[in-house]
Amino acid sequence: MAYEIRTFGDPVLKTNAAPITEIDGKIARLIDEMFDTLYTSDNGIGLAAPQIGVQKQIFIWEVDDEEMVIINPEIVESSGELLFDEGCLSLPGLYAEILRPKDVLMRGLDIDGNVIEIEATDLMGRLFQHEIDHLHGMLMFDRMSPDQRREALAEYGRITSNQAAPRAPRRLKLK
Repeated sequence: MAYEIRTFGDPVLKTNAAPITEIDGKIARLIDEMFDTLYTSDNGIGLAAPQIGVQKQIFIWEVDDEEMVIINPEIVESSGELLFDEGCLSLPGLYAEILRPKDVLMRGLDIDGNVIEIEATDLMGRLFQHEIDHLHGMLMFDRMSPDQRREALAEYGRITSNQAAPRAPRRLKLK
């Protein structure tokens, strides 16, 4: 069953998710439902549980036809910098340049409860950081300077306005 993806303004997106203490059938069903939701979205490659209203520390991703899950993830190391266009299923149509570390080491649990570590760079490193932000009640706007945030919020308002004519997503080059 696919869930509706929560969008900006929904208070669930600004709340810290709780760690998962037991990996059971409920978590397995949640994972299946998260993948169903991801596959019905436009252009998404990752989805955090809070984006469907579930306040649990888990996210999924699918890249190159490989489905992956991580439970209670954390970034334990990071280095470098990368400025890159970032989008979000909870901010449909908005893309903005966000500065994040280029390389990360993420640690968490797999579906069997085993501790795993994943090194990632570029797109995958960004994906991990973005989804972990969701688990901590953060959105892209929280990574912007006040001026960038004002500009991005104004653009998002134009995108979501009922009076705005449909148009292709706009990529902001924030100063």
